[in-house]
Amino acid sequence: MKPIEKHEIYEHLSHFLKAKGIEMKEGSYSHGVQKGCEILADTINLSQRGLERAKVTIDKGINQVRQVIHEKTAPKRTANRPPSPNPMAKAKATVSKAVRKSPARKKPKSRKKRS
Repeated sequence: MKPIEKHEIYEHLSHFLKAKGIEMKEGSYSHGVQKGCEILADTINLSQRGLERAKVTIDKGINQVRQVIHEKTAPKRTANRPPSPNPMAKAKATVSKAVRKSPARKKPKSRKKRS
């Protein structure tokens, strides 16, 4: 967001009031309103900068939390085996080992019915 100039809010307010039939003339009242508009513009600009800094800080914190979660939940690597380039390769290898180890099924013997 672009910063608001000190005189912008007062100008917009003057145009708004003029459209409603109220004209702001030079005097102590208009100087007080103008001073209030300048304070409002400064307050908006300062709060906007603070929000931007807070957003940057929060984003850094969230990234740190994500990194910690990733480190805690990542699978452990074994020292003697390099990581598989394809994550599905490990699953396929596990399934093929299980199939090889399972005992061969025998066909049930057919029984002849006696009459």
